[in-house]
Amino acid sequence: MSSTTAAVLPAGYSRPWGYVALTKPDVTFLVLITTSAGYYMGAAGPLDWLGMLHAVLGTALIGAGTSALNHYMERDQDAVMRRTAQRPLPAAVLQPREALLFGVALALAGAVYLAVAANWLACLLGVFTSVSYLCCYTPLKKRTWLATLVGAFPGAVPPLIGWAAARGALNVEAWLLYAVLWVWQFPHFYAIAWMYREDYARAGIQMLPVVDRSGDRTFRQILVFSAVLVPVSLLPAAAGVAGKQYFFGALVLSIGMMLVSFWAARARSNQRAKWLMHATVLYVPVLLGLMAAEKALR
Repeated sequence: MSSTTAAVLPAGYSRPWGYVALTKPDVTFLVLITTSAGYYMGAAGPLDWLGMLHAVLGTALIGAGTSALNHYMERDQDAVMRRTAQRPLPAAVLQPREALLFGVALALAGAVYLAVAANWLACLLGVFTSVSYLCCYTPLKKRTWLATLVGAFPGAVPPLIGWAAARGALNVEAWLLYAVLWVWQFPHFYAIAWMYREDYARAGIQMLPVVDRSGDRTFRQILVFSAVLVPVSLLPAAAGVAGKQYFFGALVLSIGMMLVSFWAARARSNQRAKWLMHATVLYVPVLLGLMAAEKALR
C-alpha cells in the first residue's frame, strides 16, 4: 500500500474491510434471516439443510453485490452525508471501479449459483430484486419520496426466494410472508428517514421527511402502516401457515410495535425515532422465529 493511499484511510480501516463494508453486512444479515425463514416455511417434509444453505448463499451473493453496486451509484451523495462520509468510496479506501467490478461479480455469481444450486424461479426472483432496486428505487430517491413505495416491492422478495428454492413454486402462503415484509418496511424506513432527514436533504435525496418538514405526513404513514401490520401479521395463522401460538405471539408483538410508533409520533424526536427503528429491526426475526418455532413443534 502506498503512503498516498494510507493517508486517506480512516483510522482502523483497511482495504479488505472496505470490501466487507460494501456488502452492507447488517442489511445482508436481515435478508438472510428472511430468506431462511421463507425456505423453512416453504419446505415440505424433512428440512433439506443443504438446500437451505444453497438458497441462503446464493441470496447472500446477490444481496451483497447489489449493496456494493448501490455504494457505487450513490458515492456522490454518500460523500456529503455525515453518516455515510466514511464509507469505502467517499473515504477513498476503494476506487469506484473496484466497487463496480466487485458488485457485478458478486451479483452475477449469486444469480448463477441460485440457478444451478436451487432453481430458475429463485434465480429470477433474485435478479428481479437486484435490478429493480438498482434501476428503479435507487435513481428515484433523487426525484420523489415515492421511491420508498417502489423500493418496498423488491425489499420484501427475500422470503419468496427461500420459498421458491424449497418448493419450486410460489403459492398463497408465500405471498402472505411477502405481505408482512412489504408493510413492515414503511415504519422501518420512515423512522430511519426521520432520524437522518437533514443528511438526506443535504444530499438531495427526496425521502418523505425531507419534503414533509413538520413530520405530519411521515408519522401519519408510520402509524397507518404500523396499524395495518397488526392484521397482516395474523394472516399466516388465518391461512394455516401458522397456528394459535403464532397468532397470539404475532398479535402481542405487532400491537407492541404499534404502541412504539404512537410513542414516537407524539414527540417526533430523533431519539424516539431511533427506538422505533430498533423495534422494527427486532420485529422481523422475532416474528419469523415464532412462526418457525411453531412449525418445528408440530
